Amino acid sequence: MSVNRCLHLFSRLRRHLNTRTVRMARSSCHGSSSSSSVFLHREQPLCGPVSSRNSSSSRTPDTSLFIPVTLKNEPSAEGSVGAELTQNLDKSELLKIVNRFYKRKEMQKLAADNGLDARLFHQAFINFRKYILEVASLPADLHIILSDICCGAGHIDDIYPYFMRHAKQVFPMLDCMDDLRKISDLRVPANWYPEARAIQRKVIFHAGPTNSGKTYHAIQRYLAAKSGVYCGPLKLLAHEIFEKSNQAGVPCDLVTGEERTFVNTDGRVSGHVACTIEMCSVTTPYEVAVIDEIQMIRDTSRGWAWTRALLGLCAEEIHLCGETAAINFVRELMYTTGEEVEVHTYQRLTPFSILNSAVESLDNLRAGDCIVCFSKNDIYSISRQIEARGLECAVIYGSLPPGTKLSQAKKFNDPDDPCKILVATDAIGMGLNLSIKRIIFNSLVKPNVNEKGEKQMDTISTSHALQIAGRAGRFSSKFKEGQVTTMHRDDLPVLKEILSHTVEPIETAGLHPTAEQIEMFAYHLPDATLSNLVDIFVSLSQVDGLYFVCNIDDFKFLADMIQHIPLNLRSRYVFCTAPINKKQPFVCTSFLKFTRQFSRDEPLTFDWICRHVNWPLAPPKNIKDLVHLEAVHDVLDLYLWLSYRFMDMFPDTALVREIQRELDATIQEGVRNITRLIRATDLAITSPLQTPKSHVGRSSGVASTRFLQTADSSLADRLVRDGLLTSEMLQQLQREWSKGQEESTNRFELNVNTNKDKRKKRK
Repeated sequence: MSVNRCLHLFSRLRRHLNTRTVRMARSSCHGSSSSSSVFLHREQPLCGPVSSRNSSSSRTPDTSLFIPVTLKNEPSAEGSVGAELTQNLDKSELLKIVNRFYKRKEMQKLAADNGLDARLFHQAFINFRKYILEVASLPADLHIILSDICCGAGHIDDIYPYFMRHAKQVFPMLDCMDDLRKISDLRVPANWYPEARAIQRKVIFHAGPTNSGKTYHAIQRYLAAKSGVYCGPLKLLAHEIFEKSNQAGVPCDLVTGEERTFVNTDGRVSGHVACTIEMCSVTTPYEVAVIDEIQMIRDTSRGWAWTRALLGLCAEEIHLCGETAAINFVRELMYTTGEEVEVHTYQRLTPFSILNSAVESLDNLRAGDCIVCFSKNDIYSISRQIEARGLECAVIYGSLPPGTKLSQAKKFNDPDDPCKILVATDAIGMGLNLSIKRIIFNSLVKPNVNEKGEKQMDTISTSHALQIAGRAGRFSSKFKEGQVTTMHRDDLPVLKEILSHTVEPIETAGLHPTAEQIEMFAYHLPDATLSNLVDIFVSLSQVDGLYFVCNIDDFKFLADMIQHIPLNLRSRYVFCTAPINKKQPFVCTSFLKFTRQFSRDEPLTFDWICRHVNWPLAPPKNIKDLVHLEAVHDVLDLYLWLSYRFMDMFPDTALVREIQRELDATIQEGVRNITRLIRATDLAITSPLQTPKSHVGRSSGVASTRFLQTADSSLADRLVRDGLLTSEMLQQLQREWSKGQEESTNRFELNVNTNKDKRKKRK
């Protein structure tokens, strides 16, 4: 390179650097950059039903979610121009300079004004320092600035623009924060549904307690309409309306996450459809829409589905059924759409009373009793104790297939069947017609997931208690008056206190980021994982006081599980919305295998799924076998759910549904003989848990209770309850522990003897 050309290049580069440095510094100081006012306001967290009534200002994001992008320390494309124009840089001197820059309070404040809080500033600096010290050749502009500072011709603050340039490469979200905020702005969800806003809908709220006839009146209008959609919280409810509608001569289709049933043989869509709330169409026009259990709009996990249906359904009439606690909130929500709400209130058709005495003993059970538990293991224990008294009982809990629940309900309701007692979880609160005389709460404490996604034990709410208690003495049953009490004496005053309160009014409705919104986020942050994208979305999202962002822990759990599997973003998003029970290891493993097979573009055939679940399956011999069959049923449900999203990759829907029906029948038979399974389990697990022999023979089933109730006092019990340990694993751990203890004892004795020998020799 000639001297003249070198001087010319140096002069141009110097002018460019001076101008650019001044411009960037001024821009940063005066806050004119796109991210200059990113972190100016704080509001309440969004993951839960708490939100500010005035939340229009920008939220402070959780910067712990900003995962740095790994940059390759590749030499500058300009080569060693900087060194040719100035001089080689002393690495030890550079280290001193950049460390002095880091300690400058003015630079920290300037960086904070441009989006780098203390945490991000530190991370970006560490990365920047490493880059400066390790890269083979720096960009010419940065090299010259550092050379000037080393020679005393520049100020240390001149590093700032180049530090920020590097920081935005490490944290690319800083450069597009305004765009990310716009994408995650959830303040006017009513505008997301232009088809619904194009019509003036009539909203009728049917309000009242359970067994008041509110849903009946809404369904009558639904059946009389030319077209209609019923949106329910459970598959069982959708099935019930589907059957009632067709029996009434009104052709009705069924749509759930795992099933599509069209009554027209030619496959034409009927004018009426019964569906689960998540599956309702917000683009199809209807004359009448029914949204059942509207109070679930505040549910921390599923509330978004009710919000979407209420704001988005294209129906001339929207009929809402639910608690009176939701009336004022629905009115306020409809005010934002310009629609008025007509309210019809109903009283309970049959009375129910709270008894003044607890049951206290299973010896005091009567025909028509339903014992409500909040643990499947409590159900196992109590049903065993009832059987030991020579009584028969039906069993219903949430993880049972719908067919098995209906079979057990039919058994309990049949006046000619000797089964007169029901043991159930709160799964009976919706979707089943049961002939119950007396509801008996075995406990008033239920495990819940709070707005932070943490598991905790809470006393049931007034709304929940009323929903369950209302199942007693239903209008359509042979018992015209219901009774409510507790199993334990100490719980009765607590229950009376709970039921004496009015249900807390609903104040917020749930929202959930859509696939389109996440895709737009991914466009700006292509290196972020799906779980991280959703976290940043929630952190930046803005809602007004009527809404909150639903808990996304289950979504993130699945996203993290399959992050290593290559998928396009839309497919990954769909997989992560699959409704699976993450407490079931077999279901989670199956989900992982499904995803991996899908990513290889290999269809999941009937033969493949049969090999995976080891079909055909033998009838259950104990409770562990029954639980596994329930998990297999869930896996087949997952296959069917995915088959309606990826038809080509999950082609054998009809065959899978056929074996699922066979499996349902096998589970039904197992549940009918559940006490025999519990006895078999009792014999299988008393040995590994070292239960005293005196417990095995107790008629009350205490031995099985030790394993099945899984009290919080034992870590082993908690691990078994959560599905993280099996009895075989526990037995193996005990053997290994005993072996380890024996080896430890032998080593100790050997050391003692060795030390004695040494002392003798010294003497």
